[in-house]
Amino acid sequence: MKKYDVCIIGAGPAGYAAAMRAIDFNKSVILIEKDKLGGAGIHQGALWSKTWWELSREANVLHENNETLNVGRVHFSYDSVKEEVDMAVRERMDLLGHHMDNINVSRESDIFNFVHGEAKVISNHQVQVDIVNGEGDQVIEADYIVCATGSRPRKLPNIPIDEEHIFTSDGLVNLKAFPESMVILGAGVIGCEFATIFSNFGETKVHLIDKGDRILPFEDVDVVKVIEKNLEANNVLIHRNSRLIEMIQEDNHVKYTLEYTDGRKEVFQVEKALVSVGRVPNHEELFDESVGVEIDNRGIMDDLTQTSVPNIYAVGDITADISLVNVGELEGRFAMERIFGKPEQDLIYENISTIMFLNPEVAGVGMNEIQAQKEDLEYKVVSLDYACIPRAVAMRNTQGFIKILVTNDDDMKILGMRVVGQHASSAIQAVALLISMGKGIHELAELIHPHPSIIEGIQECGRMLLGKSMLKPYVLIDEMKCKVYANGKYTDL
Repeated sequence: MKKYDVCIIGAGPAGYAAAMRAIDFNKSVILIEKDKLGGAGIHQGALWSKTWWELSREANVLHENNETLNVGRVHFSYDSVKEEVDMAVRERMDLLGHHMDNINVSRESDIFNFVHGEAKVISNHQVQVDIVNGEGDQVIEADYIVCATGSRPRKLPNIPIDEEHIFTSDGLVNLKAFPESMVILGAGVIGCEFATIFSNFGETKVHLIDKGDRILPFEDVDVVKVIEKNLEANNVLIHRNSRLIEMIQEDNHVKYTLEYTDGRKEVFQVEKALVSVGRVPNHEELFDESVGVEIDNRGIMDDLTQTSVPNIYAVGDITADISLVNVGELEGRFAMERIFGKPEQDLIYENISTIMFLNPEVAGVGMNEIQAQKEDLEYKVVSLDYACIPRAVAMRNTQGFIKILVTNDDDMKILGMRVVGQHASSAIQAVALLISMGKGIHELAELIHPHPSIIEGIQECGRMLLGKSMLKPYVLIDEMKCKVYANGKYTDL
């Protein structure tokens, strides 16, 4: 039995990142994956879905500018689009595979091993692996074990999901054509992203079921209004204040019944359905009962990646933390630094940058106003419309805004930021860094940004807070807003 310094179960974003960081410490690593290298993050998650989104965004641009570009009504081939998405997945797979296969060659060592099989932790230092392709069982011994087995879509017992008519987000890879119509249950990030993707192509009538009075209930009202407006402009039917009573597959269609908060009931028929009601961690059958790792209904319980068993760690979606690729990678790297080195800082989640791939995209870091008010914070908030940003004018798309929250004091430390609009994802990293450093708005206001760029709007927001913006909010009252939130109400800054 060969012994390793660390055995990592799961070769998705968190597990792969952990393996490569362990190699930095010159530790022997075995990485085990039961399915596909890269995990859901590549094959059904971030890379796959965002490639669909990028192509759909370009399709939507053609729809919106068909008269200007004199191209007429454009229709899209599902097979052609799918092949482009599959190509993106293959490119990433080939890169990771080539990189992994040549670690030992480049280092002239036998430090890394990859095994294709299903793993089970049978003791604090042993992992049993059922090797794929019928090669039998193998027992691995390691000083440390890292669990990174990810998550899967949550299913509801009363909905007959068959991944042919009624899908989960993972099962959408089985879709054969653009459906004429589709209902999406769940108006969170994943549901809204797929509503955006399918409606952008213009080949599918999308219905979106929302139990509340607005989609994305965790986001601020001003953000949601923009997204809802664009979804409905793309012919998306949003069922607000509705509860699903029944969803069945009938004669190659899906029939669903809704009950609204006013007591009304309606029956609808669509071609396909997507159930998007969250994800659950993959920890079933992962541990022998004798191991004693504590697990609750949210996943493996951990203290900064360390489980209740000191030499066993958990990273990524299998824990109760935030289910994002960048968070999983961060946790995987941190676990190795905690085991084999000394982390420069503890894991912090307050400055994690997020992107929602909607129409338009929404990027955020730190708190939004809902979160700040929930914690009873007083804060200053400024927002700047894209119409004030030259780059947005040049792009011929001024829909969107930048909003920054700071503490209601002279320091004006940054609490959070939201950007809604094109290039939103490129606008938040400097603010994320300042939040992690506990810095205020003064540093941000004095940065010199490239011109023309969307991030110039961030600088103008900083200057607004300091009372020295180039454009004056008391003149452009619809495009620029400066407020203080205190004692449960807003006042002008």
